[in-house]
Amino acid sequence: MPLHPPHRRPAPLPPVARLLRGATLAGTLALLPAAAACTAGEDDAAEKRGTSRTAVTAAPEAGVVAPAKVEVIAGLIGCRAAIRVEAEELRQGVCHTEERDRVITTFPEEHHQLAWLDAARGYGGTYLVGSRWVVAAEPEALQGLRRTLGGEIRQLSGFGPTAAP
Repeated sequence: MPLHPPHRRPAPLPPVARLLRGATLAGTLALLPAAAACTAGEDDAAEKRGTSRTAVTAAPEAGVVAPAKVEVIAGLIGCRAAIRVEAEELRQGVCHTEERDRVITTFPEEHHQLAWLDAARGYGGTYLVGSRWVVAAEPEALQGLRRTLGGEIRQLSGFGPTAAP
């Protein structure tokens, strides 16, 4: 008789738990621009202290970096990412430049990205979506980012009431 019971795969998450997990991920995205605004001078302070960060060079053509790391995408768009979320399902960083903030999210597997996009749909917004990565920025900035990174611009509709009658 074996000493240990056979290993069983955990039961799949119920739909409500999956929705809550997705909503949590989307909520993180919604709060990150505010958090980034609070730490806007950190990059300049790090340079003055002599703290070095890994330099990333641009790829020759759009689309060759995907799927990529947050730092690689940040380097391609000309900023340094401050990592805000490091989880099994995603990795997220915020880039702050004088003209705008950008939130870069990467995913280890496509199904994590699909769950994140499904949850983000509740908040609405426009995103640049690539192979296992998403960049959130102002809609007018996404076209230029698309020329550099590739991907497709997606408009996600929000849930709930609208201001229109």
